[in-house]
Amino acid sequence: MRKLVYFVHTSIDGHIEGPNGEFDWPEMGPELSGHSKELADRSDTFVYGRRVWEMMASFWPEAEKHSTHPHVLAFAPIWRETKKIVFSRTLEKADWDTEVIDDDLAGRMAELKARPGKDLLLTGGTELATACARHGLVDEFHVVVHPVVLGGGKQVLAGGARANLRLTGTRTFDGRAVLLTYETA
Repeated sequence: MRKLVYFVHTSIDGHIEGPNGEFDWPEMGPELSGHSKELADRSDTFVYGRRVWEMMASFWPEAEKHSTHPHVLAFAPIWRETKKIVFSRTLEKADWDTEVIDDDLAGRMAELKARPGKDLLLTGGTELATACARHGLVDEFHVVVHPVVLGGGKQVLAGGARANLRLTGTRTFDGRAVLLTYETA
């Protein structure tokens, strides 16, 4: 069975964005970029909520026009070529090989996990990740803690979810960020 893997960047005070929604603080050095690529390579579908989808779709289709950062240059073609699923009750359609699912999160995610293929990679966001965790659908958590205090903004898994997890790994990236990897117990 495919796994649902949640990959998220957080500040040390537990926020995934700053007080004004800013996401300009994660530093994608070569080691962290490599881990991101490893997760993408083991996945054949990227999963998003509407808000993260809109952020991704506004940047990645033409990312090379906006940045020459090595991570951007490496990830942009992967993003464009990978199937994407957006869970949203308000989004009607999406481009870039993207399916929109507007109902029955638990049932549809269980169905996706049962299909043959590689893992499903849920990136960023909090609402969809919290709902998936609440339903026991997340198999692995890859939490990258960055050395920044944001002092507000959305929190990781805000809104409440309870799960017993088992630490399966830790790793330091680029002498700055720390990865905590957990699996459901």
